[in-house]
Amino acid sequence: MMQRRVSNANESKTAEAAPPAQRHLAVQSPQGKAPESTDNTDSDSVEEMPLDIGNNYLVRRADNKWHPAEIIQLRFNETESCYEYYVHYEGLNRRLDEWVPKDRIMNSKFQMTDKEQVNVSDSIEDQTGRKVTRNQKRRHDEINHVQKTYEEMDPTTAALEKEHEAITKVKYIDRIQFGKYEIDTWYFSPYPEEYGKQSKLYICEFCLKYMKLEKTYRYHMSECTSRQPPGKEIYRKGPLSVFEVDGKDLKIYCQNLCLLAKLFLDHKTLYFDVEPFLFYILCDVDKHGAHLVGYFSKEKESPDGNNVACILTLPPFQRKGFGKLLIAFSYELSKREKLVGSPEKPLSDLGKLSYRSYWSWVLLEILRDFRGTLSIKDLSEMTSITQTDIISTLQAMNMVKYWKGQHVICVTPKLVDEHVRSNHYKRPRLMVDTSCLSWTPPYKAPPAKMAKK
Repeated sequence: MMQRRVSNANESKTAEAAPPAQRHLAVQSPQGKAPESTDNTDSDSVEEMPLDIGNNYLVRRADNKWHPAEIIQLRFNETESCYEYYVHYEGLNRRLDEWVPKDRIMNSKFQMTDKEQVNVSDSIEDQTGRKVTRNQKRRHDEINHVQKTYEEMDPTTAALEKEHEAITKVKYIDRIQFGKYEIDTWYFSPYPEEYGKQSKLYICEFCLKYMKLEKTYRYHMSECTSRQPPGKEIYRKGPLSVFEVDGKDLKIYCQNLCLLAKLFLDHKTLYFDVEPFLFYILCDVDKHGAHLVGYFSKEKESPDGNNVACILTLPPFQRKGFGKLLIAFSYELSKREKLVGSPEKPLSDLGKLSYRSYWSWVLLEILRDFRGTLSIKDLSEMTSITQTDIISTLQAMNMVKYWKGQHVICVTPKLVDEHVRSNHYKRPRLMVDTSCLSWTPPYKAPPAKMAKK
């Protein structure tokens, strides 16, 4: 039974010769012209002239509050005989962009003054109406995923961000059916056009095949024999299982996994070149099969020393400890490889918070019980976390100083105890039991020696 829609609280293809989906959507050109009528429909049933793309209006969000937003794109809903508008809310993360009907948009255009723009992004009050400090504002922005402006970025990053935004500006797939969950999507994903312009996509949670129509999806689910990811199971502890899947051996599955992940990751760029990667897929196992919870991918050979390329926990399973379990799992693999590693940058906003929380916990666990001299290099060798990540984490907790050209750990039992009792110290809900990990690093032949002349 399909149930439970998961929305953003913050806030192998199938050939089908079937009738159009229930909710037929005709995507409009940037000029916003309505499609020509092909029947005798009364003109009064079609909405008045569309609003202008590129202009700002006040839009009513899901919380019933009005917020300045720019209209990015429009489409015509033939079933409802009305326009729908894709809007970006000023000062908020693009994951909150959405398609809205006309009745959620004020008729008059809204042009923000410079002062109003500052107020939208910078004026934050708490529940009692009091102004907050700059640090509280920064924390607010992290929690609510407020993006940096182009002016706050370096020129190279700003140029790349502008190019990325232009390519992925409009999210046409509003939601997906994935197992028993209907999930609101966050970002654009480059599914083939006939699928990528669907308002809703149906995805098999076991083989990841994607379909346009519910009846096709239901038929597929009755015929699909897959009940777990392909590849090798390398971890099992209670209902939790991890499978290792090689992108070279199971290319279609891994490509479909990447397309699914892109719906929830803004900066993910890996879609089709999956052969150089291994995928580690976390599942929750019951009598019906192994249900995909999240995954991380990893380069087989990373010149930058990354132990994670992309990492994702699907929305229905977020805030339950699975993200940190995946992070911990990646470091357990690095320990067995006798390597240090770091996630590939840039991290998503949620990724940054999860990694910083995990690093803080790991380091405080060591520092609270350690007696004697300990260097940053020692910490790196013990945890497989890079020295750079260790330094940035300790700096955030004011536990490292730069002295005579090097970083030195400066802690007292009192300072460690304060952090242990603070929000920095969050013991993960789920832990990796290394005795349940059946994995050895793949053999890598040493580089061939040059023959002497």
